[in-house]
Amino acid sequence: MDLRYPIGKYEPQPFSANQKRLWLQDIQFLPGLLENAIENLDESQLNTPYRDGGWTVKQVVHHVADSHINAYTRFKLGLTEDNPIIKPYEEKLWAELRDVDSVPINISITLLYALHTRWHAAILHLTDEQWKRTIRHPEQAKELSLWHLLGTYAWHGKHHVAHITSLRERKGW
Repeated sequence: MDLRYPIGKYEPQPFSANQKRLWLQDIQFLPGLLENAIENLDESQLNTPYRDGGWTVKQVVHHVADSHINAYTRFKLGLTEDNPIIKPYEEKLWAELRDVDSVPINISITLLYALHTRWHAAILHLTDEQWKRTIRHPEQAKELSLWHLLGTYAWHGKHHVAHITSLRERKGW
């Protein structure tokens, strides 16, 4: 198993009502899944990388919050502007900032509960046409639909939960 991709890489899916329902549930329930994944870990375990050369559990949790704040903003821009250019960020550098080391992870978990409640509410009743709205990602030099973003971030949350749960399994925690 490739420890970088414990659930495999994201694979885009065609639009369907069933897939939309599943991905919306992924957005809705991610905070609880992440909270369960870190339950009862001590400080030493939180500072353990999920793989050699990878982020620590603490960095992963804070990264998910950082990433999903950006995702929520990208959705809101995509819903209110015509093909807006989004702002990329240096996620590796964000993971090294002081707040990641000094702020307890329960702050990011709490943030994710609030953020995902808003995000889920914002996208739950989008029309089929709204899912076709796009943003422009300057680093990828392409337009991405809100549908594509939904799938990406539904996968992203599960991807990072699996980093933690697979580490726990390997370590017997």
